[in-house]
Amino acid sequence: MEIKLASWNVNGIRAVAQKEAWLNWFAEDKYDVIGFQETKAEQKQIPEEIVNKPGYHSYFCSSVVKKGYSGTAVFSKIEPKSVELELPEEAFQGEGRIVHLEFEKFHFFNGYFPNGGGEVLDDNGKPIKGEFKRVPYKMGFFDSFFKYAQELRKTKPIVVCGDFNIAHQAIDLARPKTNVYNTGFLQIERDFLDKFTQAGYIDTFRHVHGNVEEMYSWWSYKMRAREKNVGWRIDYFFVSEELKDNIKDATIEKDVFGSDHCPVTLTLDI
Repeated sequence: MEIKLASWNVNGIRAVAQKEAWLNWFAEDKYDVIGFQETKAEQKQIPEEIVNKPGYHSYFCSSVVKKGYSGTAVFSKIEPKSVELELPEEAFQGEGRIVHLEFEKFHFFNGYFPNGGGEVLDDNGKPIKGEFKRVPYKMGFFDSFFKYAQELRKTKPIVVCGDFNIAHQAIDLARPKTNVYNTGFLQIERDFLDKFTQAGYIDTFRHVHGNVEEMYSWWSYKMRAREKNVGWRIDYFFVSEELKDNIKDATIEKDVFGSDHCPVTLTLDI
């Protein structure tokens, strides 16, 4: 059985739902499971024709600590065995960052992992190089997710997609040398993805395409970054190594517009 999955940080589902490019992509129905991140909306705020997309079950996890912030959603043609919103650890609940569906053959996570932003200032009000206010929370969130995924992995394999807000290697962003002290490419952040992959989670895009260069999934809206392809690859599909032989294809749909991110995809033969 072939299962096609897609992930896309839409940077506001209400805004993107007014864009023809996104509507056309969403109407294609070629994906069995779709994870959206940064929806920035409660379910009741999203147009009914999107929430009740024919042929799909939909699940929404919205931020309760701050309205119009963060948020995730999953649309699935396959009805899951169970649905869980947020991580089990209370310290990392409330921002609407995780939708977890249990399917017959695997656990599926759609995550909008925290950004490490917010500069730390010294006594003179100047930014301290390489220090950011949200990095400790971000790394705690990743650790909590990792522990939970590892526990669930004892029962069946893991598939996780989403905006990880980390470029893993120098090849994963256009300008690595100028970003080593910026969140998203800090060593502590990259170390987590080292730990994650060493534990047997496979970066499916690299598994399929190897070290292909200049393939990114996010571009700043500033300085015509997308036009110049000055981007970062921070959106991923990882699978636990039990599914290695089931990976059929993985893509970055860089020509699909509507957000500052583009969709990334995974095809599994289960």
